[in-house]
Amino acid sequence: MKSRRGVLLGTLIAAIWLGLCLYCEAQGIPKVPRFSLDYMDKTVDPGTNFFSFAAGNWVKTNPVPANKSRWTGFVELQERNWFLIHELLRSCSTGVVLYGSSVQKVGDFYLSAIDTNRLEFLRFKPIENDLKKIAAVKSPEEYLRLLAELQGRGVDACFSRSVSADARNSGFYAFYLSQGGLGLPDRDYYLAESFAKQREAYLAHVERMFALLGEGTNQAKAHAATVLQLETELAKASKARADLRDPLANYHKYAVSDFEEELTGMPVRAYLEACGLGKTPDVVVRQPAFFTALKQLTADRPLEDWKTYLRWHLVRASAPYLHSAAEGQDFAFYGQTLREQKEQEPRWQRAAKMIDEEIGEALGELFVKAHFPRSARQRMLELVENVKAVFRERLQQLDWMTEPTRAKALAKFDRFTQKIGHPEKFRDYSAVEIRSNDLIGNVWRSQEFETHRQLSRVGGPVDRSEWRMTPQTVNAYYSPLQNEIVFPAGILQPPFFDPQMDDAVNYGGIGAVIGHEITHGYDDQGRKYDASGNLNDWWTEADAKAFETQAQRLVEQYNAYEPLPGLHLNGKLTLGENIADLGGVSIAYEALERALAKDPSKRKTIDGFTPEQRFEIAWAQVWRINCKEAETRRLVTVDPHSPGQFRAIGPLVNLQEFYDAFGVKEGKPLWKAPESRTKIW
Repeated sequence: MKSRRGVLLGTLIAAIWLGLCLYCEAQGIPKVPRFSLDYMDKTVDPGTNFFSFAAGNWVKTNPVPANKSRWTGFVELQERNWFLIHELLRSCSTGVVLYGSSVQKVGDFYLSAIDTNRLEFLRFKPIENDLKKIAAVKSPEEYLRLLAELQGRGVDACFSRSVSADARNSGFYAFYLSQGGLGLPDRDYYLAESFAKQREAYLAHVERMFALLGEGTNQAKAHAATVLQLETELAKASKARADLRDPLANYHKYAVSDFEEELTGMPVRAYLEACGLGKTPDVVVRQPAFFTALKQLTADRPLEDWKTYLRWHLVRASAPYLHSAAEGQDFAFYGQTLREQKEQEPRWQRAAKMIDEEIGEALGELFVKAHFPRSARQRMLELVENVKAVFRERLQQLDWMTEPTRAKALAKFDRFTQKIGHPEKFRDYSAVEIRSNDLIGNVWRSQEFETHRQLSRVGGPVDRSEWRMTPQTVNAYYSPLQNEIVFPAGILQPPFFDPQMDDAVNYGGIGAVIGHEITHGYDDQGRKYDASGNLNDWWTEADAKAFETQAQRLVEQYNAYEPLPGLHLNGKLTLGENIADLGGVSIAYEALERALAKDPSKRKTIDGFTPEQRFEIAWAQVWRINCKEAETRRLVTVDPHSPGQFRAIGPLVNLQEFYDAFGVKEGKPLWKAPESRTKIW
C-alpha cells in the first residue's frame, strides 16, 4: 500500500513528465520513438503479414517527409539526435569560447556552414586553384601525384584507397587499393537496362555542372559524354557488389615492385610517394583485375579525357560546400532523381552532418556529456553478457559442427570484446584549423588531417581503442579484424534501448541487435577470420559445407522477397546481414527466456500480450519503414541489408517460437514447414 507521500510524489512526477512532453511538442522537439501498441494494426492476421500486424498503423500514419527518401525507426531516432545536436551547435556558436577547444571548432564549423551569403559571394572560387592544377597536368606522373592530393580531400576518382588492419596480419596497418571512381551509386547503374533513365539523367546532370563552370553548350555536352564513357569502362572492370563480400577473393598483397611490374606504364611509385608512402614495401590490392583494366584504359584514352574526368570528380565532391546553384544541382540529381527526395534537409541539419563527417568525435564528446548517462552503459554491459552467455552455449552444443572447428570457434569467442557508448579518449583535433568563414577550407583541412593520420600509420601497430563510428551515430558494428562489437551512444535509446520498457521489449530491440553483431563474427564473411582477426581457414571441410548448405537456404528465402513488382532482393548480397538477423533474434529470445526464468515476477502479460509476443512485436517495430520507390531500387542494388519489412519477418519465420507465440498454423502465408526452416547459430 502506497503512502500519501508516495502517491503525491508519483502524481508530481507524472505531471512533470506530461509537462515536459507538452513542452517538447510545442517546441517541435521530435518525440521519443519508443515501442508502442498504437503502431500495430490488429486487424491484420499475424500469420498473414506480421510486419503490418506489428507496425501497420505506423506505416499508414508516417509517410516519408518531403526532405527524406525513407522514413524508419532508425531515422526517427537519428532525427531526434540531430535535434539535440542542433541545440549543441547553436550553443557552441554563440558567446566567448576557448580558441582551439572542441566547442570553438564545432561552433565555427557550424557558422561557416550556415553562412550562405559568403558561399554565394565565392561561387566556384574555392576550387579555382585545383581546377588550374588539373589544367596544368602534362604527364601521367603529374596526374597521379595530383590525384593522390585530391583523394586526400575526398575526391573519389579513378580508384579508392584506405588504411586498415592487414587482414592477414591484423596487428598492423596496411595500405589498400580498391576499385572505385564512379559517380553513380554502383556498376549496375551503368550496365543494367533497368537504370537507363538514371544514366540519361546523370549525363544531363554532368553537362549542367560543366555549364555552371562556364563551359559552352557543345563543350559541356562533349565533356559529359567523356565522363560517362570513362566511368562505364570502369564499371565494366568492377566486380559486382555481392562479389565484393568475399574477403578471401578481395585480398591480394603485392610487393610494390611487383605491383609496378604488373602495371607497367602507370607511375605507381609516383602515386605512392605523393601519398607519403614512397618507402612502403607492399600494398594490398583488393581487385587486381580492375587495376589491370584501368592501366589499359589510361593507355587507350588521351590524358585530356582523364583531366576532364578529374575536373568532374573535383566538382562533384565539392558541390555540397559551394553556392546554391552548384549545391542545388547536386541535390537535384543525387537527392531528387536517384532517391526521390523532394526537398533538401534544413541547412542546419546539413551543417550538422558535415561536422559529424569531418570532426565527428569533437561533436561526439559534447553529445555524450549532454545526453549519455553512465547508467545506460552499465545496463548495456549486463545485456551484452547475457546474450554472449547464450551464444557461447550455442557454440558448445551445435549438432552440425565437429570438435576441431568448435574448439577454434570457442577460442575466437573467448577473445571477443565490446565497446559501449563512446571512446575512452576522444580524438585530438588540435592540429585542425577551423574558421568561421571558410566552409570548404574547414572540410578540406579536416580531411587532410584524417588522411595524414591514416597514411602515417601504414606499417605500424593497430590502435585497438579506435572507433569507426561517432558516438552520436544510430548504428552498431562488428569488426572482424579486431573481433569486437561496438555500440555508439546514439543507438542506446528507444526504440532499441528503453529503461522505461519491460525486458521483452528491450531484448527484442537492443538485445537482438547485440546478438546480430555477435553473429557477424560467424556469418559468411566473419567466419573466415580467426581469433586474432586474421583471414584464416580454420574450418574443417565438412563444417564449411554444412554452414554453406544452411546459408544457401537463407539466400533462396530472401531472393524470393519482392519489395516492388519485379524487383527481387539479392540474397547473396544481403546474406551476412540476414544470417546476423536470424542469429540475433534467436539468441536474444533465449536470453529473454533465461531472464524471465531467473525472475518469474517479470513474466506477465502487458496490454494483452505475453513477453514472447512483445519481444517479436518489438523486433518488427524496430524495422518499421516507408520508402520512396527510387530509394528502394537504389538500396536493393547497393545495400547489404534487406529492407525493413523483410528484416521484420525474415528471421521469425525460421523460429518455432514465432509460430507458438501467435498460433500460426500451416496454410498461413508466413508458414514455413519445419524441415524448410534455416537454423545456423
